[in-house]
Amino acid sequence: MFSHIMIGANDIQASKKFYDAVLGAMGHPEGVIDEKGRCFYFTETGIFALTKPIDGEDASHGNGTTIGFAAKTPEIADAWHAAGLENGGTTCEDAPGIREGAGMKLYLAYLRDPSGNKICALHKL
Repeated sequence: MFSHIMIGANDIQASKKFYDAVLGAMGHPEGVIDEKGRCFYFTETGIFALTKPIDGEDASHGNGTTIGFAAKTPEIADAWHAAGLENGGTTCEDAPGIREGAGMKLYLAYLRDPSGNKICALHKL
């Protein structure tokens, strides 16, 4: 359904360091900076990108917005979470672990990136 997700970042280099670490923990290659200073992570299933807002205003996170990244195992979700904390992210929500609801059992880990965006690693059990 989605071709790409692009989020705002106030400091592209700090955000790239963070996302290189968390996405690297999931086996994805480092981001690529283009001639406009944006950072792109290319995968077989879509593109994730970072940019300074084009309107010149500061980037801000969306209240109620979460971007989820698929984790192949709970251990990868834990490595993702640890890499984020070591590279400028902050924990949010409950500690990484199993959540149940709507007939599903999931392993979830949540972080806020250096610009305050809420992200999640999700593994379906």
